[in-house]
Amino acid sequence: MSIFIESASNSKFKFIKNLTKKKYRLKEEKFLVEGYRIIKQIFEKNLLNTIIIDASLAQEKINELKDEFSKIDMIFLDKKLFGQISDTKNSQGIMGICKMNLDLDMNLDEEFILVLDRVQDPGNMGTIIRTADAVGIKNIILLKGCVDPFNEKALRSSMGSICNLRLFNLEEEETLNLLKDNGYSIVSTFLRTNNYYDKVKYPNKVALVIGNEANGISDNLMQNSDILVKIPIFGEVESLNASIASAIMMYKIKETK
Repeated sequence: MSIFIESASNSKFKFIKNLTKKKYRLKEEKFLVEGYRIIKQIFEKNLLNTIIIDASLAQEKINELKDEFSKIDMIFLDKKLFGQISDTKNSQGIMGICKMNLDLDMNLDEEFILVLDRVQDPGNMGTIIRTADAVGIKNIILLKGCVDPFNEKALRSSMGSICNLRLFNLEEEETLNLLKDNGYSIVSTFLRTNNYYDKVKYPNKVALVIGNEANGISDNLMQNSDILVKIPIFGEVESLNASIASAIMMYKIKETK
């Protein structure tokens, strides 16, 4: 089915526009993505609900998209309306409404789990998710205070990896109990320790905690960590970017598996 919308008062357009807000994404369990590449990835995961196309695209391009996504509902938006929901300067003219993959159980047999503590920058969130996917991590726990991973900027940075992982929003105490009960050793980065990340012997089951960009890991998580490590800094900066630090740690721990 395909429809054309040219009025901002149209109920379907209002629904689409609402998906740019976190509370509506969570309520509807749907989110918006923009760009052909990520839409193609999500389509292949059977999570694509609707294609949204800028009606001003060349007819040849529109025909190609109709052929490729022939089984998916399509909404054609007036150029000005498309611009109201697009988050990019040089848009490809294609967006998608996608289902959140929420009906999942955490696999607690996995050797490696990632825990994000109040990571607030969407670029960092997306990059961490993408790196975790590259490393082969399947479970990511998002503690209260984390930026929405379905935020437009986070989605762009994740490059579709968000659909390859299981994401869980849990409270801190719930997370600590879950990890301890299932035999995970909690590894956290901490500047005031003598343990360098590449000199430590990592246990069989690891939960790596990545903290807030400005304040690091909470005191409670720090106190309940089994291993505290630091990444050496040879220059004059005080700390590494959260996504860079997480990449270094993830690959090092993965190397031991």
